[in-house]
Amino acid sequence: MTTERGAGLLIAVRRAAAAILAPLFLLGLAGCSDAPGEAAGDRTPPNPLLYEIASADGTVEGWMVGTIHALPDDTEWRTPAITQATDAADLLVVEIAALDDGERVAGTFTELSTTPGLPTLEQRLPDDLANSLTDLLERGGIERTRFAAVETWAAAIMLAQVDATGDPANGVDRALINDFADRPVRELEGAAAQLSIFDRLTEAQQRSMLAAVVRGSEAARKDPARLQRAWLAGDAATIEQSTREGFLADPALRAALLTDRNRRWAAALSPLLQEAPLPLIAVGTAHLVGPDGLAALLQAQGYLIRRLP
Repeated sequence: MTTERGAGLLIAVRRAAAAILAPLFLLGLAGCSDAPGEAAGDRTPPNPLLYEIASADGTVEGWMVGTIHALPDDTEWRTPAITQATDAADLLVVEIAALDDGERVAGTFTELSTTPGLPTLEQRLPDDLANSLTDLLERGGIERTRFAAVETWAAAIMLAQVDATGDPANGVDRALINDFADRPVRELEGAAAQLSIFDRLTEAQQRSMLAAVVRGSEAARKDPARLQRAWLAGDAATIEQSTREGFLADPALRAALLTDRNRRWAAALSPLLQEAPLPLIAVGTAHLVGPDGLAALLQAQGYLIRRLP
């Protein structure tokens, strides 16, 4: 395991660890700055996705809110309905509960992602992406030689953070965990489990992921707030479309990183919803939408799912 990769790569590793605590980086939702030409006063009032979950007889069993894991300072995202659900819930269910344990996550990331003697990044990418890779590395202040021992999935995550904006300290999941300081918080996965999902990808899948990150970097830089605006407005159609773009257009990657996880979560949530405590389920908003999303999967189990205004 290497210990000296340069300041630029160290920063990238730390940001990558934050990204693992924020899986929506996969969908570009980590980009949280205002779009060019958009004045703060022109923003649509916040309306993030929030669902009520009820049994067949209409008894409320809990709520689901779609989160985003990094936001600019002073972003107003709470709505009266979100506040009411937060106050009424007995426990919080999140993807990762230990969001403040960044050093441990970074250590696990480094352990899983380090393999000496790997091919260069150029050798892991199609030839036509050489210039785009150079531009991306220069923007991130990272020397390409420093990736010699970094596995391909980890390189993709690290490079995805180069143009990311917003602060994970302002993430919705973190804010909700703070709200539940005196109430139970359960996690669906945990950081180590999320990292292992990436680590188990085949090398071909990892290279597809890396190529998509590099290929999409220019578009992401031009409008980093596109999907952040969709999240804030609760634009389910745009969010669902984003789950079929980039490397999530690859069916195998989409299954491993999104839909298979959704099915595991839905199976885990069903018995929890049948217990007496009322949960607020807070997961990345892309996990809620579409025919493979949690809202549809729980509805298929017989629950009544209603979006709250």
